[in-house]
Amino acid sequence: MLSASGCSRAPNSGAGLHPAKAVETKLEHAPQRIEPLALVLASPTGTGRLDSQIRRFQEQVRAGTSPNPSLERLGWLFVAKARESFDPGYYKLAEACAQVLEERAAGSLEALLLRGHVLQNLHHFKEAEPLARELVARRGLSFDYALLGDALMERGRLAEAVSAYQSMIDLRPDLHSYSRGAHIRWLKGDLTGALELIQLAATASSPLDPESAAWVHTRMAFYRLQAGAPVEAYRDCERALQFQTNYSPALLQQGRLLLAERKFAQAIEVLRFAVEQNPLPEYQWALLEALRQHGLGTEADHVENDLDRSGAAHDPRTYSLYLATRGKSLPQAVRLAEKELQERSDVFTHDALAWALAVSGKTNESQREMERALAEGTQDARLFFHAAMIAAKSGNQQNARHWLQKANEHLEALLPSEQQQLQAAALVAGLATGSEATQQPGVGEALHFARGN
Repeated sequence: MLSASGCSRAPNSGAGLHPAKAVETKLEHAPQRIEPLALVLASPTGTGRLDSQIRRFQEQVRAGTSPNPSLERLGWLFVAKARESFDPGYYKLAEACAQVLEERAAGSLEALLLRGHVLQNLHHFKEAEPLARELVARRGLSFDYALLGDALMERGRLAEAVSAYQSMIDLRPDLHSYSRGAHIRWLKGDLTGALELIQLAATASSPLDPESAAWVHTRMAFYRLQAGAPVEAYRDCERALQFQTNYSPALLQQGRLLLAERKFAQAIEVLRFAVEQNPLPEYQWALLEALRQHGLGTEADHVENDLDRSGAAHDPRTYSLYLATRGKSLPQAVRLAEKELQERSDVFTHDALAWALAVSGKTNESQREMERALAEGTQDARLFFHAAMIAAKSGNQQNARHWLQKANEHLEALLPSEQQQLQAAALVAGLATGSEATQQPGVGEALHFARGN
C-alpha cells in the first residue's frame, strides 16, 4: 500500500543500526553480494505486528505458496516497516522483492509499482516518473496515478500532478487519494480546501492502518497551524499519537506548537524523544532552537554538532535552510540547494535556494528564485518570511510590508529564530513598535540583513 500523503517522507539514517540497516551494512562489506531472494528472506529480529507479518509471508515464499503474490505482499510490508521505523534499509529490502518479482515475471506491473514507490521515498523522483507513466499507460489503477502525481508534485509540475491526483480520486476516493488532494490544494494556495479534504481523509482512517491514520492527523495539524489554529492543531497531534504511540512526525509538530507557546521545557522533552527516533535535520533544528531558548547551551552545541555532521547527507534541503537561517557555511547552503533543485524542483526547493542566495548577498538571483517559490500561491509561513526578508533586502518596501503582514498572520508556524528575524524586519519596515524586538537574540543580524547592508 502506498503511503498516505503525496509529500515524501525523508529517509532516516540515524544513530543505531536497525535490522534492515544492519543487513545493508553487511552487503557493503561482503566479498560477494547476497542474492536478492536470500536478502528478503532473512528473518527480522523485531517482535512487533509488522515483524510477525513479515515472517509469515517469508515462510509462504519459502514454501512456494503463491510465491509471486507473497513476494509482492512481503515487499509492501517492508515499505510499511520503513515508514513505521524511519529506517530506509527496509526500502532496500522492498526493492529486492521487486527485483525478484521482475526476474520471475518479466514486465511485472506489481514489481514496477513497488520499485517506483521505493524510488519515490528515497527521493529519486526523476527515476520514479517514467515508471509511473508506464504504469498509468499499461494499467491505470488508482495507486499508479498516485505514484505519478507524487513524482510530478516533487518536480514542481503541479498542473500535471493535479490531473493525476484527480484521476486517483475518481478511481478510488479514500484516505490515500483525499490526503494527496489536500496536499496539492495547499500547494496551490487553497488552505481551506486542503483542510476540507484532509478531514475527509481523517474520517476514512482506521486503526487497521495506524501509520497512515497517524500521518493524516499530523498533516491536519500542520494545515491548522498554517491556518492560525494552534489549539486544534495540538488536538490533531494527540489524535495521531492515539493511532501510533510515539509517532515522531506528530511529536515534531507537537514540539513546534509548544515552542510557539514558549513552553520550552515541555517542547524539549517532546523533541528530544522525536530526535531519538528520527534524527533528521528538521527534528534536530527544532530541538536546537528549544534548547537555546531555554538556556541549555551545552546540549544545544552537541545537537548542532550532530546536525552539522549528518545534515547534508540526510536532508540537504532542510540543512541548507538551517545554514542560511543561522548565517553560516553560506557557500555550502547554496551548493546544497542548487544540487537538490536538479532532482526536486518544487516551490520549497526554489525557496531554499532563494534564501541561501539572499543571505549570501546575491540579491538578484534570490529574487528570481523567490518568485518561482511564490508562483503557486502556497500558504506557508516560511515562504512569507523569506519573501519579506528578500524584498527588504532588494529595497522593495511595498512588497516587504505585504509579505511581513502575511508572515505575521502565521507567526506560530515559524521557529523562534525566524520569528526574531521577522520582528526585526517588521521594526525596520515600521510595522512593529517598542523595544521588544530589539531585545531578542539575533536581531542585530536581522536588522543588518533587512536594511540591505
